[in-house]
Amino acid sequence: MTAAQADLHIDSPTVADGAALWRIARDSKVLDLNSSYSYLLWCRDFAATSAVARDEDGQAVGFVTGYVRPDRPDTLLVWQVAVDAAHRGRGLAAALLDGLVARAVAERGLSAVETTITPGNTASERLFTSFAERHGARLERTELFGTALFPDGPHDPEVLYRIGPLSASGR
Repeated sequence: MTAAQADLHIDSPTVADGAALWRIARDSKVLDLNSSYSYLLWCRDFAATSAVARDEDGQAVGFVTGYVRPDRPDTLLVWQVAVDAAHRGRGLAAALLDGLVARAVAERGLSAVETTITPGNTASERLFTSFAERHGARLERTELFGTALFPDGPHDPEVLYRIGPLSASGR
């Protein structure tokens, strides 16, 4: 953790964090925004596979949401990563991702992380590429969902990033 992150605490989200996660996602202007209801459900049903960063006042300032894939119980799918604008550029997204994955590996024995990234989302590409490098894990990229699969208008393809194997030591 860097000195800039020292005043922040990372833990699991609670339902009370749902509204803040929705606002952070909305304000990112990059993420596909889900309904506020979905963030409340996410904080209730997937808190064990998600993480939130809190400032010194306990307010959520960043998050990672994820779930264990039902058909691949060794794999954590990272759904969204977002950091409040006032806290960007401090390595908080990487700290959130590292912390969540370390917890998931230790508690659930997971060995891989997946996420999808649209081409041109440079911040996410860097985040997950550097995560793989820090953890000495292989990174594979394949198109998961092509543009034509999205029924609600133009949407960039979603490229699947699969990172693993991960070790319990985290390095």
